[in-house]
Amino acid sequence: MKHPLIVRLIPLSLLAILPLAPPVPAQNRASQNPPGSNQQDANQQASDVIKVDVDLVNVLCTVRNKSNGLVGNLEKRDFTVFEDGKQQEVKYFTRETDLPLTIGLLVDTSGSQERLIDIERRAAYEFFSKVLRQKDEAFLIQFGAEAELLQDATNSAKILQKGLDQLRLSVPVGGLHPGPVPTQQNQAGTILYDAVYLAANEKLKGEVGRKAMILITDGVDTGSKISRDKAIEAAQKADAVIYSIYYFDRSAYGGGGFGTINLGGSGGEGELRRMSSETGGAVFRVDRGHTLDDVFRDIQDDMRSQYSIGYAPTNPKKDGTYRKLDIRTSIKDYKVQTRKGYYALPPDSN
Repeated sequence: MKHPLIVRLIPLSLLAILPLAPPVPAQNRASQNPPGSNQQDANQQASDVIKVDVDLVNVLCTVRNKSNGLVGNLEKRDFTVFEDGKQQEVKYFTRETDLPLTIGLLVDTSGSQERLIDIERRAAYEFFSKVLRQKDEAFLIQFGAEAELLQDATNSAKILQKGLDQLRLSVPVGGLHPGPVPTQQNQAGTILYDAVYLAANEKLKGEVGRKAMILITDGVDTGSKISRDKAIEAAQKADAVIYSIYYFDRSAYGGGGFGTINLGGSGGEGELRRMSSETGGAVFRVDRGHTLDDVFRDIQDDMRSQYSIGYAPTNPKKDGTYRKLDIRTSIKDYKVQTRKGYYALPPDSN
């Protein structure tokens, strides 16, 4: 689907899939079909492997203790999984998963973020340099009055740097500094939800492995055609975790200097918190005591401390309905950070 506001985002063929288990390693596949076995048995084994993979639901989660520290030493027996209130049997479990990781960095370049762009550019490059492993990829989108794909998915931090060098203001025609609040001449100031929707649908939905969106923004949307809930739904259907970095220049809102504030006690942080919590991510605040570099390190630690849990749902129907998830640990003081649910999509849905 190509959104009318996002004229520069490259459309891709979409492939809707349920989360899959990791592929069976070559040596394990070989052991399933030892020399001398007949071809019929081998074909049956291959069929069984494919069937199990398709039916498994993969859930990523992190666990934090009472002091909000990451917990990385839990075992399979420490977790209990519920889908729509019914306990599920965990089929496989891994820690610090090596599944390929696809990251979409979405940077707010609307007028209110102008003075932050250089800081974001440098910190993002440092993050990509440290977080991307051999099988990982990342892409870069900027959004303001429109969304633009600055760099398609790549494993190269140097190529991503070239994309970061292209970050620039994206404001409506009629003024370089439209401000955070739209006027009658500026009804499409910041299309945050549109950008999330299209990143999920056109860039992440067809990927396998772990998928994450990192948003750097004040969380204020002033012109999207897509609602926040539709953006969340698209991220859930793409099996993508949303990490939000709540960051903006106070002076753009009439304050003095840099900082993070809420507009009238609410502002964009609540919207970001909703998107992140529904998809299994978190919101990170940038302020004088916690820099953007610090936040990127926190996100890196979070992604490298994930548990991967796979189960075959007791409700096998792939009817497109939403299934609520609840994951608990045997230690009641621990908090599990994971998505609130998933859509049981048929394999051939678009």
